[in-house]
Amino acid sequence: MNNRYNLLSKAIFDSRNKLKIIKPIKINAHNFIDELLQLLFPHFSGNAYSSSQDIENALLQLKLKLKSILISLNNNDDEKINEITNYFFSKISIINTKLWNDAEAIYKGDPAANNIDEVILAYPGFKAIAIYRFAHELHKLNVPILPRVLTEIAHQETGIDIHPGATIGNSFFIDHGTGIVIGETTVIGNNVKIYQGVTLGALSVDKKLAKVKRHPTIKDNVIVYAQAVILGGETIIGENSIIGGNVWLTESVPENSVVYNRSEVRLKNSSEKQPLDFII
Repeated sequence: MNNRYNLLSKAIFDSRNKLKIIKPIKINAHNFIDELLQLLFPHFSGNAYSSSQDIENALLQLKLKLKSILISLNNNDDEKINEITNYFFSKISIINTKLWNDAEAIYKGDPAANNIDEVILAYPGFKAIAIYRFAHELHKLNVPILPRVLTEIAHQETGIDIHPGATIGNSFFIDHGTGIVIGETTVIGNNVKIYQGVTLGALSVDKKLAKVKRHPTIKDNVIVYAQAVILGGETIIGENSIIGGNVWLTESVPENSVVYNRSEVRLKNSSEKQPLDFII
């Protein structure tokens, strides 16, 4: 009995020690991405930066925070940590430009948007894209855990699940967004528009296919409407195509295609039993 108790006690102790490592990463990752977005977009910030020196100081603090997170991931190689940090921050200007293009695409594509400031401040699609773009850069650098933690933060806040490994082109437009899932090996071109509930997923969840392209390719200027499901690594949606709502696709379609479900409309006949009679 005592031996069993000791084994249980050790297991709990070991798991709590692991938690000490993992929990701060999530908290620190949340703080890091929030502060990064606040620096780039005043819409998110309560701080005022009155000079370029203030911004340089803020960037320096963010660099130190990223280094701290990388150290907590049990990566004590100072040279590698500095290399990752410096490369990541060298890309921020490029990512920032991409995000302004994303915001403009959302503004131009949504009649309900009054201005770009509203898109940045209030649209969950923009925030999910923003966090994804930074997480993707870290993913390309083979940083463990952190990229996925960042996109999961976006998932929790927006309902939009974008794997940091996905490749997404310029001027990406997510409208509404709730329930969107974009898998790890998805490739999305430029000027693509995706609505709520869309799944870009895999045909198989076999663990042996982890390194294989499992998710679809969406070419430039494609629109994918609400609740459409597109599956498979060999599935390619050609340029300028429109995928209608509730479509289920597991095969490629050529460019300039229109894919949709045709629904049936019938007038009710009071003398026959209704085919749909649900109590919810």
